[in-house]
This record gives sequence, C-alpha cells and structure tokens, in this order.
Amino acid sequence: MLIHVGHRISLRFPQPTAVILMLDLHPSVVDAGLRIDPLMLDPPVPNHSYVDLYGNVCRRLVAPEGRITIRQDAVVVDGGMADPQFPDARQHLVGDLPDDVLHFLLASRYCEVDSELKAIATRWFGHLIPGWSMVMAICNLVHRHVRFDYQMARANRTALETYREGRGVCRDFMHLAITWCRIMNIPARYCSGYLGDIGVPSKPPMDFSAWFEVYLGGAWHVFDARNNTPRIGRVLMTRGRDAADVALTTTFGDSLLEGFEVWTDQVAQT
Repeated sequence: MLIHVGHRISLRFPQPTAVILMLDLHPSVVDAGLRIDPLMLDPPVPNHSYVDLYGNVCRRLVAPEGRITIRQDAVVVDGGMADPQFPDARQHLVGDLPDDVLHFLLASRYCEVDSELKAIATRWFGHLIPGWSMVMAICNLVHRHVRFDYQMARANRTALETYREGRGVCRDFMHLAITWCRIMNIPARYCSGYLGDIGVPSKPPMDFSAWFEVYLGGAWHVFDARNNTPRIGRVLMTRGRDAADVALTTTFGDSLLEGFEVWTDQVAQT
C-alpha cells in the first residue's frame, strides 16, 4: 500500500525568532519512503537538522519577520495491515528492563505518575494479569471516560486534568493511558504522526494524530486509546516521553498560526 502524506503550515513572526521544527518524518519511515520531498521553507531560510535524544529529526532556524510557510510532501510504503496484536506479550519485571527503557516509567510534563491517578490505577487495574490485557483494559477505560472534542483542545492539559475533565483531543487520551501504564510498571512512550481514514469512515478535518507504544515481551507495541481499535496506515514522525518532547513547532518568541493543512491519503496503485 502507498500512502500520500504531507502538510502545509504558515506562521507569522513579528520579529526574527529562533524556531525548532519537528515536522520531518521519523528516520525509520524514511527508509520505507517511495518519494520523500525535502521539507521546504517559503521564503527559503537557512536551517540545519539534528537528531534528538529520542531519535527524532529536529530542524533549527531563525525565522525572519513576516510570514513563513513550512511544507513537506511524501509517498510512503505501508504493509496495509492493521496494528499488530500480541495478546500473549508479557510484562517485564522492572529489574529486567533494558536501561534505555527505564525512563519511560517515570513522570513527565503531562504524565503525573505521582498523583491521585495512582490510587485510581491500583483500584481499576491492580487485580488484572500484567501484560497485554492490562494495557487493553487501560485503553478501554480511557476510551469510555474521555469524550473527544476539538473545541476543548488545550495545549497544557495534563493526564490528571484529562481524567478530571473527561474530555480532550487525541494527545489527552494518550497522556492518560501512558500515565496509567507507567503507574502499573509498563513502560510507555508518546508518538505522533499521520493517521488517515484508511479502512474506517472519513472523519474530517484531517490533522496530525497521536498514539502510544508500550514495552512488552522485549518489543514496543502500538496502542491507541482514542480510536481503541487497530488501524491501518500510521506514519510516524516523532516519539518521546509525552507531547512536550515532540512539539511540532517550538518558537522562542511570539508567532501567529495563519494556515494549517494536513493530508493523508491512500494512493491508488496501477
């Protein structure tokens, strides 16, 4: 299966401003790309990229005063299968986890492991068999408890606030699920990227999406507490502890969003 993905984002700056962009495809996806156009800036602005602690491509630049448009377009190869399911994947003892996985058990900006969510997790999940079925139970509860609402999007909502308010967007679903997984000693990390409507009814408007991964049975596995069903065609851009690690744009000064467009479409093969 071929999937056409891309974005066009326009920002206006009142003065020259340092910016970090995380809008490139993840290096693991680039290897599967059929056609990946370079990320373009209009007007052209000198920039350079580096790879962060989590393996994401970050791009640095100083945006000039005025409007700048960021665009990328790509066609990537996908296996066409829904998220793999491994119901027998076992949970590791914390003492047996690899060193580079341990920090995905700790609290982070939006995932307050040491909060009232700990007592709630113990009550709801403490009696369950550790492993895949526990993560599924966490996703099921988050999916039932939180109402998806674009109008209620808020950039600083934490997992605890999501639980209290019972509403949010995809990142909020993932933060709550990640927090409960970590409380139950299951390493969990946040992911963002493209997810189209392949195999499901269309739900416009298109936007970037979030999901999460947990470490079970010696490997990382995809879960999605918002959709709560295996999906086809995830195209990864970034991974981190939570959304704070993978902000699409970080501006060290004021900016105004003037345009935002995302596309994710299956390409008909001839």
